[in-house]
Amino acid sequence: MKGEGRVACGQGEALFQDLDFPSDDTSLFSDSTTPVARLQGNITWRRPQEICQSPVLFPDNINLRHAKQGLLGDCWFLCACTVLLKNKHLLNKVLPPEQPQWGDSRYRGFFRLRFWQQGYWTEVTIDDRLPCIHSTLCFSSCHSPTGFWVALLEKAYAKLHGSYERLWAGQVSEALVDLTGGLAEQWSLGDSGSEAEPRSEQDSEQFRRRRLDLNLLYPVKDDCVLSCSTHRSPGGASELGQYHALTVMEWLDVKTVSGSKVRLLRIRNPWGRCCWGGGWIGSGAGWKSVDPHCASDLQARVAEGEFWLDEAEFMSQFDDVTVGYPISEEGHLKSIYTGCLLTHSHQLPGRWVKGHSAGGSRNSSSYGTNPKFWLKVSERGEVLVSLLQQRKWRNMEKHARTHLEDTENTKHQHYQATALHMWKVEKKHLNLSRMLNKPPCASTHCHAYEREVVLRGQLEPGYHLLIPSTYKPGAQGHFLIRVFSSSSISLSALRSPAPSLPLTTDVEWETSYFWGSWAEGKTAGGSRNFLSHWQNPFFPFTVSDDSAVTPGVNVRITLHQNSPDTDLLPIGFHIYKVVEGECAQTIPRDEDPAASCVPHCYTQDVSLACSLPPGAYAILPSTYEPDCSADFSLSLARRIHRKVVKSQERLGRAIQEVSHISVMQS
Repeated sequence: MKGEGRVACGQGEALFQDLDFPSDDTSLFSDSTTPVARLQGNITWRRPQEICQSPVLFPDNINLRHAKQGLLGDCWFLCACTVLLKNKHLLNKVLPPEQPQWGDSRYRGFFRLRFWQQGYWTEVTIDDRLPCIHSTLCFSSCHSPTGFWVALLEKAYAKLHGSYERLWAGQVSEALVDLTGGLAEQWSLGDSGSEAEPRSEQDSEQFRRRRLDLNLLYPVKDDCVLSCSTHRSPGGASELGQYHALTVMEWLDVKTVSGSKVRLLRIRNPWGRCCWGGGWIGSGAGWKSVDPHCASDLQARVAEGEFWLDEAEFMSQFDDVTVGYPISEEGHLKSIYTGCLLTHSHQLPGRWVKGHSAGGSRNSSSYGTNPKFWLKVSERGEVLVSLLQQRKWRNMEKHARTHLEDTENTKHQHYQATALHMWKVEKKHLNLSRMLNKPPCASTHCHAYEREVVLRGQLEPGYHLLIPSTYKPGAQGHFLIRVFSSSSISLSALRSPAPSLPLTTDVEWETSYFWGSWAEGKTAGGSRNFLSHWQNPFFPFTVSDDSAVTPGVNVRITLHQNSPDTDLLPIGFHIYKVVEGECAQTIPRDEDPAASCVPHCYTQDVSLACSLPPGAYAILPSTYEPDCSADFSLSLARRIHRKVVKSQERLGRAIQEVSHISVMQS
């Protein structure tokens, strides 16, 4: 605590005290809305050497290293911590080895830990003062009272979130990603929503896929991390309340005395005590169907807080399972669907901006304004694409409460409802509006209030267009697109025309994209000052009669050169009136352009918005001087009077996993 002063080291030096995450109530509580708030005034802060005589990070006994939940409702985080004990290379990533510990002359009272955040590993430094009640850790600990890696990891995670209280209730999948930098998916064990709720065919397919099939996971059953959770008191639970997460330690098929097989799962309760009363507890009736030697061996595996149950009990008593993707020592993701290593990966950040790139779902005519990404696949292979959004806190600053963007949505105040759709396209000529009226080749189908949504597919070689979206138009946020693949891939952002065009209820903007290059001696004709100007690439388009019904801007063109900022060419373009179906060489050399974007500028993008009468036109993009080579792209937006066919996008059932624990009486 602040008034305690500094603790002396053996060399007379003071131990580190973290002023950014002090040992007081500001580090414990954020808004005092959870049951942990009742602990105010009862907590003291102590270092491990003040709690026990011989503190260590990891007890020698592996079973005593596991996390045991205290008075904080963070079972979701503790279940995810199991992945670190199963994978030393991940543990060393999160908690770098060879840090000086207690009893080491180099020890100075602090530890450095790392968490994966929005695409990068973030280091968090903490002092080792831990919250206690009566000289005993009041939050999470190891099963051994001398082990402190769990308590230190929990403190660092609390600092990352802003307070311990912010760890009350959460998703196992989020913690798994933060601890591994990989992926995690939630699978349903029961009915995924009301039968009365209408579902499209695609939605039904997605709900079937999300129902757990343990056979599907068999190739990776020893590598992946499984956590099961309940949103109600299971029939076999003797004391489980609502909303609790547990860890699946192992599962295997056991031969019975009758010759059949039964699948058994060993479950660990982070509370550290058994809470189950099924047929496989102790001398339960289930063991009588198994060979006695096998039964004895399996029962001997049960550590404190663990119990066995069979697959039928598991599927009926729990609501969903979180599956964490295995990660190899080289850092490659392993598919939970096929067991294949996904050795290629890319990631790109993005954002939804109100009035510009927050187009909402496919129900909205502004859907096409959402951010867009090119995914190029070199050969057929398995591809996983995830959309990870940044969390919105109620308190963006430690002591300052801020207004939520969506005050009506108190249940899902931290996340937007998001989805990800993908289309197979021909990159050289893309009519965005027409393409979006076709079904996507893959999608997450339902918009869900989850931090990360994932789509998977076996993709053919070629270009694919990815569009991440929020359910509501105008919903703002930052996100990260991640792609993992068994074959070589590339990922790039598609530059949308900017600034955005105003959207009205009776018109739509149809956007087409073109790609080309200026090649020395061939298509790099330069500006109109040179006779070779007409050798430049030629892109015809038409303006319909309908677009002239409403006066004002009806065409907007953006030219983007694919060159680094340090190697830009001066670029511009002209628009010529042409006879439909003819080429650039037929344009009279003395004809003035219908519109121009000049002078040529040293910039990556030049844009022009104009009003053109109905007819046939062509765009000639150019560099200022001839024979300057570069690749470029053109976007052409035209106002039309045709509305898109609306898809029946809907919100998926949000899986709201939270935690609950009774405060034990001492």
